[in-house]
Amino acid sequence: MELPEAERLIEQLVAQMRPAISADTALVGIHTGGAWLAERLHAELRIAAPLGNIDVAFYRDDLSGRGLHAKARRSDIPFEVEGRPVVIVDDVVYTGRTTRAALNELFDYGRPARVDLAVLVDRGGRELPIDARYCAHRLAQPLAPNRNLRLERDADGAFSLRLIDTR
Repeated sequence: MELPEAERLIEQLVAQMRPAISADTALVGIHTGGAWLAERLHAELRIAAPLGNIDVAFYRDDLSGRGLHAKARRSDIPFEVEGRPVVIVDDVVYTGRTTRAALNELFDYGRPARVDLAVLVDRGGRELPIDARYCAHRLAQPLAPNRNLRLERDADGAFSLRLIDTR
C-alpha cells in the first residue's frame, strides 16, 4: 500500500480547517501523534488560545485489558473550555475509542460550545459512531486490525507516515 505524503496532508488539513476557525477556537492534541499534529496546526492556523494536550490513558474503556501505558503523560488544558469551540486533533482515527476517551476527559474541564475532530488519516474500522469533521485522507480500504499507521516526526520537525505490522 502506498502511503500519502504527510506534509501534503497537513497542508490539506489546514486548508479544510481555516474557514471554520474563530477567535475563540482552541485545539487539543491527543498524545503523541495528535499532539505533534496539533502543535503544527496551532502554528499554521495562528490560533490565539494556548494549545492543549490530552493523554487518554486513564479514560480508555479497555484499560483493564490493555493495562496502563508505561509512558502515560499529564493532560494540560491551559484555557477555559466552558462555552468555547474546541477541535480535538489526532493523527489517525481507527475504532473511535481514543476519540471517545478524549471527549470524556475534555468534558471534565467544562462544557465546550462545540467539539470537532481533526485527523490526518481515517483508516476505517470504526466501532463507535465517531467521524472527523476535518480529515485530510481516508484510506480506500480499511487496514487489517494487525496493521497500524504511525505518524513520525524527525529532528527537523518534518512528518511522515509509516505502516507498522503489529503481529
